Amino acid sequence: MKNKHVAVIGAGPAGLEASSLLVSMGYAVTLIEKEEESGGHLKRWHQLFPNRKAGSEVLAILQNQLNGSASIEFNKEITSVKPFSGKFIISTSDGWVTHADSVLMTTGFDLFDARKKEEYGYGIYDQVITSADLEEMFKTEDSLKIRLGQQPKRFGFVHCVGSRDEKAGNIYCSKVCCVTAVKQAIEVKELFPDAEVYCFYMDLRMFGRHYEELYKEAQEKYNIQFIRGRLSEASENKYGGVIVKVEDTLLGKPLKITVDMLVLMTGMVAPLVTSRIRDLLGLTKDEDGFLAPSDIHLSANICEIPGLFMAGACSGPKTIGDTLADARSAAVAVDKYFKN
Repeated sequence: MKNKHVAVIGAGPAGLEASSLLVSMGYAVTLIEKEEESGGHLKRWHQLFPNRKAGSEVLAILQNQLNGSASIEFNKEITSVKPFSGKFIISTSDGWVTHADSVLMTTGFDLFDARKKEEYGYGIYDQVITSADLEEMFKTEDSLKIRLGQQPKRFGFVHCVGSRDEKAGNIYCSKVCCVTAVKQAIEVKELFPDAEVYCFYMDLRMFGRHYEELYKEAQEKYNIQFIRGRLSEASENKYGGVIVKVEDTLLGKPLKITVDMLVLMTGMVAPLVTSRIRDLLGLTKDEDGFLAPSDIHLSANICEIPGLFMAGACSGPKTIGDTLADARSAAVAVDKYFKN
């Protein structure tokens, strides 16, 4: 059984973790990645919640544990995945083809395109950015100060952009946006201690261990203001500041605040590659676009087609910790499949 070949599609955290485990079990693994390097969204993330661990540190561990033991194919865009005689034939846009005894999909997620929420002004106003944009800025010293060109007075964070939003077509919670907003608000306050920082939220979902403590720290230590209410409109004043209009649903009155920078907490959506492979294989289409396991409770890593598995955020929004745990579970499911 150890001569079996597993193709892992996607070299983000889930793909890296699952591949290293499958190699340790004795399987031949080919990791297929659409970009020119591994890491997925993690390679663009400065610090992780709730302990502020460096994203680069976590990624380095995941990359190093493979240590060349798996074959990695970069810049490969999947065009076809076909079951054939108990195997799978995988083709890419550049003509590359491989055969595998099993396929593990770790295709991750895309971030919601904030330009679809025109009323928020992303792509229109210079100082309206996304949480991913801000995370990139944190990685470069003084990047925020250079962009703002002054000592900023106020920052605003808007929760649930593209999540829990029927107009955007996504009614699900992306799980990570609330705590990411809290973490980023603290980081901004550390860079600009005199600035006022506001978080505009629908309701806060601090579901994970130590998340509530981080939220409490944000209020008590950093004096970050949390305002319950959805942003209705953002516009730009003549000085380049962003005027935000929001209804405070706790006080029952409208508010208008001018901020130097508005940060949109964009949610997770299923990427195009996941939808393409799902349609190629004729898999059941879930309403939210993510992959649907054969049984959400008992077979969370197993697809409808024998030999096809899933792990990580391709089956729904997950934290890094949940993603890595899911990848380990998927590796065990693949091993069990070959042994049965």
